[in-house]
Amino acid sequence: YGVGEGICQNLAEEGTSLIINYRNYPDKANNLLSKLKETYGIQAIAVKGDISVETDVKQMFAEAEEKLAVPDILINNAGICPSAFIKDMDFDTWKQTMDVNLNGVFLTSRSMVNALIDANKKGKIVNITSQAAFNGSVTGKSNYSASKGGVTTFTISLAKEVAQYGINVNAVAPGMLLTEMTRETLAKNADKYNKTIPLQRIAEVEEVARVGTFLSSIGGDYITGTTVHVSGGMCMR
Repeated sequence: YGVGEGICQNLAEEGTSLIINYRNYPDKANNLLSKLKETYGIQAIAVKGDISVETDVKQMFAEAEEKLAVPDILINNAGICPSAFIKDMDFDTWKQTMDVNLNGVFLTSRSMVNALIDANKKGKIVNITSQAAFNGSVTGKSNYSASKGGVTTFTISLAKEVAQYGINVNAVAPGMLLTEMTRETLAKNADKYNKTIPLQRIAEVEEVARVGTFLSSIGGDYITGTTVHVSGGMCMR
């Protein structure tokens, strides 16, 4: 259970039609799809595609428009985090991280913006970045930190470009987050991590997902170019 799934759940509760992108694990995507359709009676489709591949992204948007409609909300949540210290990191690992985490955000955002402009629709783009964008890494995640720094500044630039079209672009920067991927590591070092967080606890997925959902709703109509820090006070600004 991660932030993307949490936002899907929240949007489904509000009756929003969903297009769920996946690259791998079609069963997982389709199971989520079925659960949300059955529980909330929404329209929803799953679309396969690698967001780091330009032709895949174009096909994803074409399929979404053909089967549902021009989307008016884009959540850029996909990301990878292979680890190695800079002195040991091979260039392919660096490039792969940038391709997915940063270039993917560019490709999906470009398609989204053009689709909205062509349809004369307003819309929302929400990018999931990280506290690593502001603090860097000492655990071999310089590639991830750099990619998320790029996402954060890209968010500002895109927001300035597309405000004239009624498109809002914002980002969410989670701090330490309890997911299936991090659960074991965080459990072993809970006291250590909690001491670094002013609120003295690690975030639940839903606490981050709610912020992403808010920014994609009418509540976020007058917010653009902003990164919201959901960090328990690790970042205060």
